Amino acid sequence: MTRLLAMAGYVYQSAAAIVLIFAISHLLPAAEYTNFSLALASSQLLCVLMFEWLQLAGLRFLAAARENEAARLRWSLFAAGLSSAAVLAVVGSCASLTSALPRGIIALGLGISVLQGLTDLYFLSVRLSDRLGIASLLLALRATALLAGAAAGGVISGTAEAALLGIAAGHTLGLLAGLVAYRTPMERTSLQRMLADWKDFSRYGMLAAGASVIHLSVPVLLRVIVIGRLGATGAGAGFSIALDLLQRPFWVLNAAIHTVSYPEVVNDFENGSSAQSAQSARRMFEFMICTTLVLLGGLIGFIPDAARILVPQASLDGFLETAPTVAAFYFLHTHLQATMAVVPHLEKLATRLVVVAAGQLALVVCFALIAMSAGLSPRGAVGCAAVATLATILVALGPTLRFEAFPRWPLVVQASLAAILIASLGSMPTEPTTWLAGKIVIAAIATAVIGWRGDFLMLARRS
Repeated sequence: MTRLLAMAGYVYQSAAAIVLIFAISHLLPAAEYTNFSLALASSQLLCVLMFEWLQLAGLRFLAAARENEAARLRWSLFAAGLSSAAVLAVVGSCASLTSALPRGIIALGLGISVLQGLTDLYFLSVRLSDRLGIASLLLALRATALLAGAAAGGVISGTAEAALLGIAAGHTLGLLAGLVAYRTPMERTSLQRMLADWKDFSRYGMLAAGASVIHLSVPVLLRVIVIGRLGATGAGAGFSIALDLLQRPFWVLNAAIHTVSYPEVVNDFENGSSAQSAQSARRMFEFMICTTLVLLGGLIGFIPDAARILVPQASLDGFLETAPTVAAFYFLHTHLQATMAVVPHLEKLATRLVVVAAGQLALVVCFALIAMSAGLSPRGAVGCAAVATLATILVALGPTLRFEAFPRWPLVVQASLAAILIASLGSMPTEPTTWLAGKIVIAAIATAVIGWRGDFLMLARRS
């Protein structure tokens, strides 16, 4: 039941993020939304740059640690998090002097990065204290606060600064709620021991986080390349909405699966047999592949209908043109960043992660620049980026294949057929309302069948 609650919390978080993008795109003018979108994407990049290494190190080391060791590691982890926050504030303030964005937007972006990094780190410690349910509720609460704060800022002021201030307030509320809901056990340690922990964290975490930063840079640079051609227009805003909107469901679903399954995979890898480790990894791979396939089908099938209602008219054409291709790109991008990285993370092959990420970045940038120079549309540029990402996946398969944690291919085929069925619903009319209701029922049944067949929440029959 706890796993079901956790997944429901992540689904809610994803839905809230989608509603936030639609709401802000309506509340802000196109030029303001473009600034908001760029500032928020940049803050995410900075957050990953400064805090992802601690997230990855904490997840890798805390998941298999004994109780006393875990309390000590948490102390070292939070001390490192506060140090990273201080460095980000100082270095970011100096670097902002060369930016063309308004100072208020830059300051808010830096603040959001710090608040999100510290909040994510605390929520991770709650989850790894065997409090999955509490962690899921906290994530849902923060998602609600982010939506309410950003929307309030947009309604009151109608500027990017006000919306970003609402985002910052949402993260602050989430952190305070986490501190009240559960105090994770910590054990103060000596400076020498803490520095030794930092050394272990950085040896693994910084390289792994470097790969995450590079992966996150891919859609940011893709945005820069395309927006540089389109400018702050309705078409540019539509493309930005597609990038902002369609990455969220994949990112949140991947985070949910990692939260639910990855600690068990790490524990079995460290403490179990090789067969047990491969079995845990196989279940996780099935979970990730099948659910993201169904999600891709759902986005292609239903997002266009929702867009005609929710996306501003000035941005609608740009959104509809690029949305299906952007969804396919994020599907591949998620699996390169998450699925292909599971085994290298387990085996602590962090250098390999960086090489793969750098290879994807180089290919995507080259393909996108060539596409735009050749006069292709934004959809064509994103399609080229998807092809480059697929090529990188094929090159990066080696460690995963050697681990022999192969998914059950009949289940993957069934998920693919369900995704095709759901995606095909996009060609059906949505009026009258009974047609839309019928489409939703068909998609829900197909999704439930795949969830039951895969037993992904361990609530159905065992196969």
